[in-house]
Amino acid sequence: MALPKLNTPTHKLVLPSTGEEITFRPFLVKEQKLLLMAQQNDNDKEVVDNVIKIINNCTGLDTTNLPVFDVEYLFLKIRAKSVGDIIQLSIKCPDDDDTYTDVTIDLDEVEVTIDENHTNTIYITDDIKMIMKYPQMVDIKLNNVNQTETDTVFEMLQRCIVEVHSGDEIINSVDMKPKEISDFIDSLNTEQFENVMQFFNTMPKVRHVVEVINPKTKVTGEVLLEGLQSFLG
Repeated sequence: MALPKLNTPTHKLVLPSTGEEITFRPFLVKEQKLLLMAQQNDNDKEVVDNVIKIINNCTGLDTTNLPVFDVEYLFLKIRAKSVGDIIQLSIKCPDDDDTYTDVTIDLDEVEVTIDENHTNTIYITDDIKMIMKYPQMVDIKLNNVNQTETDTVFEMLQRCIVEVHSGDEIINSVDMKPKEISDFIDSLNTEQFENVMQFFNTMPKVRHVVEVINPKTKVTGEVLLEGLQSFLG
């Protein structure tokens, strides 16, 4: 006699990057196991792998080519419909940088925010500009765990260049050799490089500000939670 098949409800949400409506289902036990592994794991690559598996299972999407902020948003909304929209985190109090306190967060209130000055077109000079794309999950997976933070930043920058415009000439990234891109970045002066980095500093991110009351000093402060790891606890 065959075991009965269980019906799983579905929900809809809109991807922040495209406005596309997608359908997803809540976690099943197999995803719950992956979630626990992600929460308990200090290896960033394994955390990313587990998050990708969970979202792929629940949406049917190939999330490796989605922007990182889309994936983080998807994960939190799926988690809210699966095990509840309220989570409790232990957060360091900003006034003494030593005391931790528990804070309750409603995941339904967590959204992707974008700086009003953000743009993916970076002017290097009056005649030269770069067109950028957002870092994708595949880019995170490709990061070498043994790299320095500086190496990781420069490698991510190289991957996110889509086009370089020089006057009327448009050079697509697929036509550039890695060394050519690296040499081009190395040739930027400090001001030009800072302009490029503004793309990453202001791009859409999963952000949420929480109010924290220090149980020792009774001082109230605000803490910015940013990125998926901040919500995993």
